[in-house]
Amino acid sequence: MRKNSVKNTRINAEVLRELSRIISREIKDPRISPMTTVVAVEVAPDLKTCKAYISVLGSEEELADTLEGLRSAHGYIKRELAHSINLRNTPDIRFIADQSIAYGVNMSKKIDIINAELHEREKAASDIGTESEDFENEEGGR
Repeated sequence: MRKNSVKNTRINAEVLRELSRIISREIKDPRISPMTTVVAVEVAPDLKTCKAYISVLGSEEELADTLEGLRSAHGYIKRELAHSINLRNTPDIRFIADQSIAYGVNMSKKIDIINAELHEREKAASDIGTESEDFENEEGGR
């Protein structure tokens, strides 16, 4: 099976949906943040391993605690995944912290700051242009 085959894409989507459900509804570990999201899942073509990219809305400490909680619940998650998805092999899951959402939010804030500064500069430049026109009109009238 090729890595980007239709079958692999469907399996990735199904594992992502089930992992999200298991993490949000089934696990009762207090270390796992309620704002945990499974961003992406990559199941190997042989169905033996799976990389699950996890994002947590909150601090770095909450992310570390959530990953620790997920790693400790690894056996339970794998068993629940085996019950809900009928695959030849249930993949061994590796949880990886995904910073893409936090990075995107940070970049969006920086863009907003730059746009606000640009808007202020344009406004200041137009105010200066208006003052100089008024000054020229006053001198021309004399």
